[in-house]
Amino acid sequence: MIEGSPRVEQSCVLISADEHVVEHPGVWTERMSKSRWGNRIPHTERESDGTEHWTVDGEILPLPGVALSGALLADPCRELQRWVDVPKLSYVPDERLKAMDASGVNFAVLYPTVAGVAGETFARLDDPELELACVQAYNDWLIEEWASRSQRFVPQCIVPIYPAEASVAEIKRAVKMGHRGVIYPAIPMQIRNVPHINDPQYDLIWATCQELGVPLCLHAGSSKGVQIPIHPDMSPRAAAALQAVLRPASAVFDVANILFSRILMRFPNLKVIFAESTVAWGAFLLEYADHQFQQDRCEGYELKPSEMFTRQCFLTTWYNRVRTDIGYLGADNILWATNFPLANSTWPDVRHFVERGLFGVPEDERHKILWQNAAKLYQIS
Repeated sequence: MIEGSPRVEQSCVLISADEHVVEHPGVWTERMSKSRWGNRIPHTERESDGTEHWTVDGEILPLPGVALSGALLADPCRELQRWVDVPKLSYVPDERLKAMDASGVNFAVLYPTVAGVAGETFARLDDPELELACVQAYNDWLIEEWASRSQRFVPQCIVPIYPAEASVAEIKRAVKMGHRGVIYPAIPMQIRNVPHINDPQYDLIWATCQELGVPLCLHAGSSKGVQIPIHPDMSPRAAAALQAVLRPASAVFDVANILFSRILMRFPNLKVIFAESTVAWGAFLLEYADHQFQQDRCEGYELKPSEMFTRQCFLTTWYNRVRTDIGYLGADNILWATNFPLANSTWPDVRHFVERGLFGVPEDERHKILWQNAAKLYQIS
């Protein structure tokens, strides 16, 4: 029996490795000092026409709506502009449990929304004390309102991106509270003027994740610099579809860099998850990376890129037909997700996409993809 979940057959178990909480307007205003931070606290503001937007430190966040919950809307391309219209399924834990039950999800691994899919919202702040206060308020809220409500919610912390000492201090604090993973922007130097992600200054972060046994989670789409801008003349539906494709496609750059960065060589027990990545392009990337690795006679590596990937990396998918991909990627390196409640989520037809995506996949490999890999990574009993 899975702790905190109804008794189910193993073949039916699903740990969704990528779902998003939708932060309500009180997350930061109820936890941060108004006397110290005043209007710099993350909060929503109302325009004269009644629409609302999120603002942090005087800057309006580049969100298409007040909450990203397109999967719950009749028109998923239209994000809501007023908080009063946001469905409770997206931001109330008890309601989220009902949505999970309805779609056959046993556990949900949680990523942020307003805080950025990889915590990049606060990474843009130039004030390190404000960044830390915003990060800690989010991490505390996720434990207090979600993880404490049900063991079926798997919390992951966000961190100050730099310096590494500040990141590590928050990782240790958050993991002690109950966080099971560390969310980090894959290309922090495109967000703020900090060293390149491959710089040894970050080694303290990777070493801490390795020591504590928590995965490093790099969510696709956190760095707009590697995504082509949407042309203003494109129709809203085509623009939404293109943006949905660009986000996971940008993970190609994240994976390629990690494989050549020597980070995996220096920290052989570090586990790295590429959330919302999809998997179909993974075989191409690994094959080409190995080819070029040998073609350019790369020295100082004990393993080829594909071998490092097999030992330490994980891609997530929510719709792919993965039978042909398993041969090269390996069932041990794939996680299933729903992306709820984002517009590209498979909710409420999660089980349909599971059966379609895993058609022809042997039962033992299905178990790994649907729950065993995630259970091991997040220490779910």
